Amino acid sequence: MHADRPSDTRTSYPPESWRPARRAAMTFLRPFEGFLQIEAASGILLLIAAAFALAWANSPWAASYDHLWHTTIAIGIGEWTMDKSLHFWINELLMTFFFLLVGLEIKREMAHGALSDLRRAALPVAAAIGGMLVPAGIFVAFNRAGPGAVGWGVPMATDIAFAVGVLTLLGRRVHPTVRVLLLAFAIIDDIGAILIIALFYSSGFAVDGLMIAGGGLLMAWLFLTLGIRPGAVFTIPLLIMWAGLYRAGIHPTIAGVVLGLMIPVRAWYGSHGFLRAAQDALDDFRARVEAGQSHHELLEPLDAIAEARREAVAPAVRGEAVLHPWVAYGIMPLFALANAGVHLQGLDFQVPSATPVLLGVVAGLVLGKPIGVLLFSWLSVRSGLCVLPRSVTWRGMLVMGAAGGIGFTMAIFIAELAFPDPELLAVAKLGVLAATAVAGAIALLGGWILPHAGLMDEVEDLTADAVEESALA
Repeated sequence: MHADRPSDTRTSYPPESWRPARRAAMTFLRPFEGFLQIEAASGILLLIAAAFALAWANSPWAASYDHLWHTTIAIGIGEWTMDKSLHFWINELLMTFFFLLVGLEIKREMAHGALSDLRRAALPVAAAIGGMLVPAGIFVAFNRAGPGAVGWGVPMATDIAFAVGVLTLLGRRVHPTVRVLLLAFAIIDDIGAILIIALFYSSGFAVDGLMIAGGGLLMAWLFLTLGIRPGAVFTIPLLIMWAGLYRAGIHPTIAGVVLGLMIPVRAWYGSHGFLRAAQDALDDFRARVEAGQSHHELLEPLDAIAEARREAVAPAVRGEAVLHPWVAYGIMPLFALANAGVHLQGLDFQVPSATPVLLGVVAGLVLGKPIGVLLFSWLSVRSGLCVLPRSVTWRGMLVMGAAGGIGFTMAIFIAELAFPDPELLAVAKLGVLAATAVAGAIALLGGWILPHAGLMDEVEDLTADAVEESALA
């Protein structure tokens, strides 16, 4: 077949491929592609990773689990080298990209989403504030003094992937508006967790480190000012900020949030600009083909199409799309695998503060989250600050609050920062795992048992799009 002859079907194969092998590969990969498109897939992977880590840490091969994560890895150039454990690089470096994704989501929500104006944000903000303050208060009630008191931030966090995954598994028994509210609630919850990490779980401030971080921030700003589009090159200022914050004593993953908040939320070309630029490039490409120009001369219009495609959406949206599969299906499960392996045989509840920490975490997440969400949401509606969307009932809000008790990723992350004592850290992690399981089960059972958990009737269902658009108003 001639190299320039157009393919007559969409099922044709690249010229270098062997058709039987290509067909076999597509047959194998197609079920996985479908799996990755499921909204709950990330939560399922997290659950599998956590269960595997827990089983591994309590198996006859438990020593290999600890040995793996304590393996030293050196990263650097010449004298500028850091020798740290694999566990450190996962929690401190890879999770920076998780926080970068969180920063991008916050920036998008602030510009165009549920946080773009006060009226739309009032209900999820009230729910998130209650969902943070009440769990923290319950934890403090169990741990008024002693070494466990520092863990008050652990039950304040909600895991977006797990929580949205649970509501997704309920299907039409929970209206999509409830999931929209949960997403907004979880984003605000993440903002609170980030502030807690930065203000209360950082070791101090070293001026030289802050200067280095400021240099990385300045470099990112210069990139944007010079018109350099966000992409892989922004990893350079991100790593500089990371190193500076680590040196300064501030948790370095905050660098991801800072960079995410800097990424533009406005598209350069936009959809209409893309159509015009793509059409002009196609016309140019057709003219060059008809003139018999070489393949190298065809690259210019192809590059113009690629640029128009890249700039049809905002860099923040494009960054989310690029990062999400890596974070959801790579970094977060790896974090769960490295941190969920609690040695149950080694737990000693005779250690002072062990039992109060466990009870504070479990009660804070399982009870504090739904109580705080319902109480503060009811007060905000009662005071007239916001209204409950027509498609959402208080039963639906209860299910959302129960799902908010699924802490997992962020809760374990804060526990790692809060408890230097390995015994208390293990107990706190066990509490997070237990609370995640119980809260998830309650949300699922509540969604199935409670009637009309945010469902619309047949007439309202015909106008679902309009209702969802105004649901947070």
